[in-house]
Amino acid sequence: MIVLPGCVRVRTAFISDLHLGTRDCQAQELAAFLRNTEMDTLYLVGDIVDLWGMRRGIYWPASHQEVLRLIIEKAKTGTRVIYVPGNHDELARALCGSLLAGVEVHPEHVHITRSGQRMLVMHGDAFDGAVRFSPLLKATGSAIYSALLWLGHYVNFARGLLGLPRWSLAAWLKSRVGDAREYVERFERAAAHEATRRGFDGIVCGHIHRPRVAQIDGVKYCNDGDWVDHCTALIEDRNGEFSLWNQRVTERGIAALAPELRKAA
Repeated sequence: MIVLPGCVRVRTAFISDLHLGTRDCQAQELAAFLRNTEMDTLYLVGDIVDLWGMRRGIYWPASHQEVLRLIIEKAKTGTRVIYVPGNHDELARALCGSLLAGVEVHPEHVHITRSGQRMLVMHGDAFDGAVRFSPLLKATGSAIYSALLWLGHYVNFARGLLGLPRWSLAAWLKSRVGDAREYVERFERAAAHEATRRGFDGIVCGHIHRPRVAQIDGVKYCNDGDWVDHCTALIEDRNGEFSLWNQRVTERGIAALAPELRKAA
């Protein structure tokens, strides 16, 4: 594999919740990450193309096409690319077992770290009771989140005029509203429990748009975040250590990450 000058080389990268096909996808920042990072294996952990959002209207600018081009190019030039569909692209689950343009499609996958740990890789919607059991709650939650993203566009327009960086209203509310915090904590415990129940050393997922690497109930819980609110990826370095990559922090050249994005011990 050819590594371009200035590129970062890692063992594995996990990205999810790109939501390509919507105006909320930060495709330019995602493309910058893909151009400047080379990996042996790239996991696409669901909600890559937002088929739910595209039902309301097609939005597919050149920047979104460029992201797909970069992913396929990696698959063709030596990177193993593994796609685990999520709930927003659940139609792709019918393709599990297929190889599409060099991209493997699986319902879930087992990742073996450099140190031999077995990590279960799945999108995570199976742990979301509202999505799994209540279509009404699913639609309501989606509508509220869409409204927050819509309002966030205007907030960030104003911040741009003031020379301030992007800020996520939806992520801010998730971290401060008690019910939202409790839901996230329940989700994380359910994911960790599933890893324990099935005999894995840890789990990698997405879905809830909250990047985190932590030990929960004796197993490693890793959530790679998203490319709507946070612009994060989960990275396994050449030594087998996991950490969270924040593209916005990287682009600003800031050395110290936010507390929830610091490298896991």
